[in-house]
Amino acid sequence: MLGHSHALSGLAAGAAALPWAPVEGPVAQAAWVAAVGGFAMLPDLDHRGSTVSDMWGPVTDVPSGAVGRLAQGHRWGTHDAVLAPLAFGALAVAAASAFWSSLLLLSLAIGLALRALHFVIPGRAENTVVGNLVLSWGGAWLLLEHSPGPAWLPWAVALGVLTHIAGDAVTTQGVPVPLVWLLRRCRLALTPLRTGAALEKAVLAPGFVLATLWFVYANTGLRQALDPLLHDLRALG
Repeated sequence: MLGHSHALSGLAAGAAALPWAPVEGPVAQAAWVAAVGGFAMLPDLDHRGSTVSDMWGPVTDVPSGAVGRLAQGHRWGTHDAVLAPLAFGALAVAAASAFWSSLLLLSLAIGLALRALHFVIPGRAENTVVGNLVLSWGGAWLLLEHSPGPAWLPWAVALGVLTHIAGDAVTTQGVPVPLVWLLRRCRLALTPLRTGAALEKAVLAPGFVLATLWFVYANTGLRQALDPLLHDLRALG
């Protein structure tokens, strides 16, 4: 799937999972949804030239090359539905134990979401290295100041990674058969959908937007706040 489709599907998954997410309060809920959306881009760290690789210049490009070699190429190790969530989740567990590493991890998620969703954001700051760094680190700092000790970060990483893998599994290139590919290179492709096809752009991407809005409305205090107003409006009508 395209980068923005991965991010949008991640936002939808994060919003849908809010009733079970280990977060409380609107700030933590917003951080959770944004983090899952950004982390839904993370598996593409396995190849240079991807959104995640280019985002912060050498800071993300150099690790991308190392991850690609370790994963044995694009859409292999980082797209294994068993190994990838465990590996990325384990790194997030270590990062969540300290403020600065938590800040880095959440900044990465916000930066990825900003880059992937640039087409709906005015201006171009989020597409530049400096602009993205300022926006993502500033946003992460504010969120962590109001949501300290983000023990939920590993869960957000795992959900985002799984959402990405599920999205790629429905394309023609598919994803590796979990664990089996280590012994015999084989892939799983669930549908003949081609990446960037009209169905993805015209149906799936808008569907993810609508799903995100609905789940945010249904799973947060927004519903309780708006329902009385909607009831009064219907009564007036």
